[in-house]
Amino acid sequence: MSVKALYQGGTGEIVEKKSRFIANFKEIESEEEALAFIGKIKKRYWDARHNCYAFVAGENHNLQRCSDDGEPAGTAGRPMLDVLLKEDIHNAAVVVTRYFGGILLGTGGLVRAYQRAVQEGLSHSVIIEKAKGRSLKIDSDYNGIGKIQYILAKNQITAMDTSYTDKVVAHVMVPVEKLEALKQEITEGTNGTAGLWTGDLAEFAVIDGKIKIF
Repeated sequence: MSVKALYQGGTGEIVEKKSRFIANFKEIESEEEALAFIGKIKKRYWDARHNCYAFVAGENHNLQRCSDDGEPAGTAGRPMLDVLLKEDIHNAAVVVTRYFGGILLGTGGLVRAYQRAVQEGLSHSVIIEKAKGRSLKIDSDYNGIGKIQYILAKNQITAMDTSYTDKVVAHVMVPVEKLEALKQEITEGTNGTAGLWTGDLAEFAVIDGKIKIF
């Protein structure tokens, strides 16, 4: 099972009735990292009226915090947090800085503006699908490699590396829930001629077509 995680934070901005809302994202693993990031953003935008924030961390969003930072209660922090939870984003902190434009937005207007700013910031960030998996080493003669490549492609498995000598050796990362079925499929597809070795459990993601292990 995979989870959506923030890999690289970005910045997005919207303007609503002359008020500027600037959303800054950062990937975090703990409350300490989130608070350090929030402090940094508050220093950067020291002259803004509000620096509202929300952050989530943990496999099941165990850690959740948010702040309205002087906006009317429930109009900023919680709506921002709701976007992260609805989008099911993990390990992310966002600060939305507001420069007041002189026109009151009302509670509904504030909620919508802060949520739109978070969505804009997300659109400028890099979100990845993180999964738990095991490495799998596959070796085969040249007769079997075409079938193996077909099986890997069908199961959307990306190879980390492949070497071609007197035989073909491929290293792949396989989500745990697909591992046994994939091994069986390769064994059957190559009539038992492929060698299979399973490695350690790790978290991984496919980023720009390449495997990254965390």
